Amino acid sequence: MLTHHRKPVCLSLISTDLPIWSVVETAATLYQKDTDRFHLLLTAPPLISCEVESVVSPEDTLSQSKSKAYAPNSPRILWLEISPYRVIMTMQGNAQVSYRHFWERGVYGISRYWLPTESLQPNNPIRLRNFTSSLILNGHPLPEHLRLEYELWAEKVQLGCYILNLEIKH
Repeated sequence: MLTHHRKPVCLSLISTDLPIWSVVETAATLYQKDTDRFHLLLTAPPLISCEVESVVSPEDTLSQSKSKAYAPNSPRILWLEISPYRVIMTMQGNAQVSYRHFWERGVYGISRYWLPTESLQPNNPIRLRNFTSSLILNGHPLPEHLRLEYELWAEKVQLGCYILNLEIKH
């Protein structure tokens, strides 16, 4: 029962206790896998990377640092596996930070982050836990709105409370 639809979406992530807020508005492909199971595939805008280089001028004996921002050429793919009971979100692409989150209401899920290959420990993910306090999926027969509320944890240290909101326009 694989059917797909091209839809405009708005995906936002907001922290309720930290100054973190991100919004992506784009077109996505919604695949219906089963009655209540969907996959949503979208291309996310690139992360801006900074490169620091040292600039020394003859007039100045102190080194100054100057940063150069650039955006990688290849796209990042964001893939969400959605059901009324759990959500899995995977970000892959262009040798930057990749991640995979698993959320299920009332469960400590796993969040894994892979750093770029030039990091100290390539291919070894950073593993965090998330506790999903709320997972709400509205819309029938196709999903229209997803809201996830969760806490992110590293061992016994809470790294913030977050709200992931997805709107699919039909």
